[in-house]
Amino acid sequence: MAKNGNDIIILAGGVAIAGTKSDQIQTSAETIETSSPSHGAWRTSITKRKEWNVSVGYLVLSSSALHEASTTGIQDLLKVGNTYTLAIRDRNVSGDLGVTGTAILKKAEIRAQRGKLVTGSFDFEGNGQLSAGTSGSLE
Repeated sequence: MAKNGNDIIILAGGVAIAGTKSDQIQTSAETIETSSPSHGAWRTSITKRKEWNVSVGYLVLSSSALHEASTTGIQDLLKVGNTYTLAIRDRNVSGDLGVTGTAILKKAEIRAQRGKLVTGSFDFEGNGQLSAGTSGSLE
C-alpha cells in the first residue's frame, strides 16, 4: 500500500507529529476450522478476530513536533504505551484516500551517535479496526 515517503502520518491529539519514510504494514486474521477431518478432502474455515500492526524504520518529524522535541526531548514525544492515530495513505487511487486507525506504540528504539543522524525503529499495534477516510498531510 505505502510506496513513497510520508505514506503513514502519525497524529497525537489530532496534530500530525511525524510521517514515515520506511514502513511495513501487516494485517492478519485468526481462523477456525469448520470442516470435519473425516468428511471430504478439503479443509474449510471461518474468520474470527483480525489484527493489524505497523513497523516504522524511519520517521520524519513535523515542524511542530521538532519544536516540542527540542523542549521535552524526542523520547517524550513518542512514548511507549501511548495511543496514536495513524493515517495510512493509498497513493494508488486519486484523491489521496486511505485508512485511519488508532494504534498503541509497543516499542520505540532511538539510536543517536555524536555527529550522526538520529535513527530509530517504532512498532505500533492496531487498536480496533481500520476505517476508510482521507488522510492529513504532514507540514
